[in-house]
Amino acid sequence: MRKKSYKGRCEKRSLPKCQGICKTYDAIQSAYADMLQIDDSISEFRCNVLMDDLDIGDYTTDFVCTKSNGDLMIRECVFRSHLAKPMTVKLLDASRNYWFRRGVSDWGLVIDAEE
Repeated sequence: MRKKSYKGRCEKRSLPKCQGICKTYDAIQSAYADMLQIDDSISEFRCNVLMDDLDIGDYTTDFVCTKSNGDLMIRECVFRSHLAKPMTVKLLDASRNYWFRRGVSDWGLVIDAEE
């Protein structure tokens, strides 16, 4: 999750399964976009999708994926070192609740590998 107006370093790529330009802001997002691209169970995905009417501010979801069967899958990318931070937990809970209220049950985290 990122603030809507996040101004950090951005890598822009054109990927066939991604609607529009795929903008990734860190190594986890970039690697996961590559994984989605080769996953046959994913028909398309969108990056950094704005969550409207979120009560904690204007934030985006990292990946909204459409599976081959038409179901939605939501993934948030988080560095392992940030998992214990209270604000990260608050934002992830807000994202999970936002998507559950919209009928999406396949919500999950993408975390960097342990060292």
